[in-house]
Amino acid sequence: MNPTLFFEFKVNNEKKCIEVTREFAAELLLVWDAWTNPEILDLWWAPKPYKTITESMDFKIGGSWLYYMISPENEKHWCRADYKQIEQHKMFSGLDAFCSESGEVNTTFPRSLWTNSFNQNKNVTTVSIVIQYDSLDDLKKIIELGFKEGFTMAMQNLDQYFESIQKQ
Repeated sequence: MNPTLFFEFKVNNEKKCIEVTREFAAELLLVWDAWTNPEILDLWWAPKPYKTITESMDFKIGGSWLYYMISPENEKHWCRADYKQIEQHKMFSGLDAFCSESGEVNTTFPRSLWTNSFNQNKNVTTVSIVIQYDSLDDLKKIIELGFKEGFTMAMQNLDQYFESIQKQ
């Protein structure tokens, strides 16, 4: 990551959420596509050495993204995101969950409501993310699972993706 780019990861126990602000050295449309196009998401979403494979994606209000992260040992961890709001090139929100291969939500893990907002200033795009949980216990469980470390690695993958396409 470019050391001049801003990155903040805050756990807000009072509001039962995670707040992430992250700058990327890329134009808004590139960053938006990286978060909403399954072919690009598959390149960066999972922390290495895991990989993301999209099974299906219908990026619209009421649509969903069904995908899995696969480990080097071929273990699949299925997830789904159900899109609630979309304002093209500005923001989107969705309810995220671990699930079965068929998309049935695994209720033993917390669901989270993601709200991602996008803002460009010159050649830098800022993504502001609020990940809301129903309870403080749900928030703590996700943090204990290593979410901060995994998400930080995914953000670095996204930096590498932008660097690679800008060299072309």
